[in-house]
Amino acid sequence: MTTRPGRRPAQVAAAGPLPTRAQLAQRTRQVLKPARGLKAAVLVVASPDGDFVVKDFGARRTRLRAWMLRRELCIHRALEAVDCVPRVLGAIDPWAMALELRPGEALTRSIAARLPAAFLDELEAAVDAMHECGVVHLDLRHRDNVLLGESGHPVVLDFGSAMHFRRGSVLYRYYRPTLLRYDHAALRKWRERLRADAAPSPRTWRRRLRSGWRRLRGR
Repeated sequence: MTTRPGRRPAQVAAAGPLPTRAQLAQRTRQVLKPARGLKAAVLVVASPDGDFVVKDFGARRTRLRAWMLRRELCIHRALEAVDCVPRVLGAIDPWAMALELRPGEALTRSIAARLPAAFLDELEAAVDAMHECGVVHLDLRHRDNVLLGESGHPVVLDFGSAMHFRRGSVLYRYYRPTLLRYDHAALRKWRERLRADAAPSPRTWRRRLRSGWRRLRGR
């Protein structure tokens, strides 16, 4: 059986029974990110079948945060077949959900030399697969949201800012094409930063011109 680029064969992710709210604190191994503003805390939680990640609003339980978590849960389920996206394991309660743990390194210039040759092409194929599912990430420029996975393949995280368009809807037809530009611009940014032979983007040229103009005016 062949799989399109960016896609993975259908299978069921297993992590054993999810902890209850009461068990969550006891089984938390590490806090990757604390809760801040409208951002949930990101925890690594122990399980007999392997550690997994929990996004948890904890004591910050409001209807808005419950809606945000439910929305992100739906987006992860829509992306179940996209290989670069961690699988969703389920909801613990209305304010916490469990995800597959996909360790990796944030993309920086310091790891550019260690990137597999096909990494950026794989990332582009994965983003195209996300778009086919009607999902636009909108925050791919943030270096913590795109990782070099332990397997050498890209991992895309944090769909809190993403939008999911129902195929054929008015929003899908009219707004999705405009919003896709944000993800495509992020892909160009990563190519420019991580490949020495990449041509500077128009945005970079504009930034360089503004910087040069400021230097000239300061003389």
